[in-house]
Amino acid sequence: MAVRDSNGNELVEGDGVTVIKDLKVKGSSLTLKRGRAFKSIHLTDDEEHVEVRDGKSVLVLKTCFLKKA
Repeated sequence: MAVRDSNGNELVEGDGVTVIKDLKVKGSSLTLKRGRAFKSIHLTDDEEHVEVRDGKSVLVLKTCFLKKA
């Protein structure tokens, strides 16, 4: 299974990613702004989703809104 970002680059466990579009976080008043960087990603069973840590919380983001940093 190959997980790819919005530009078609392959993502692997521990890569850094950047958000390419403002995203509203479901169930929260938090908004992730474009350009927000996450240092280490965790791959999930679904190739369209990755997990990232934001402080103490874990967010699941779609890969179509991310680019490899």
